[in-house]
Amino acid sequence: MSPEEKVLQQIDEDIKAHRVLLYMKGTRLMPQCGFSARVIEILNQFNIPYETRNILEDQELRAAIKAYSSWPTIPQLYIQGEFIGGCDIVTELFQNGQLEKILELCKQ
Repeated sequence: MSPEEKVLQQIDEDIKAHRVLLYMKGTRLMPQCGFSARVIEILNQFNIPYETRNILEDQELRAAIKAYSSWPTIPQLYIQGEFIGGCDIVTELFQNGQLEKILELCKQ
């Protein structure tokens, strides 16, 4: 297995292991970009546990997550194994109430 395949496999396992997982720049406490900070701000409004992965700490992860999702930007939010989207999509889902519905299903 190539190094890239190993990282992709780890991403797949990570996404399946966590109900809500955010790939972001920086950490939950110290986001390193405004888009990541916005998604953290939105997620913190819900009473749900979630995990984050800092793509700035691992360049292989940074490249692999984009290949995994076929999505070119970070942050990337996954809920129950499904790719939800980046900051713009998460913000839109939050504003129209759909994100809350998705997360409610996650609590069951």
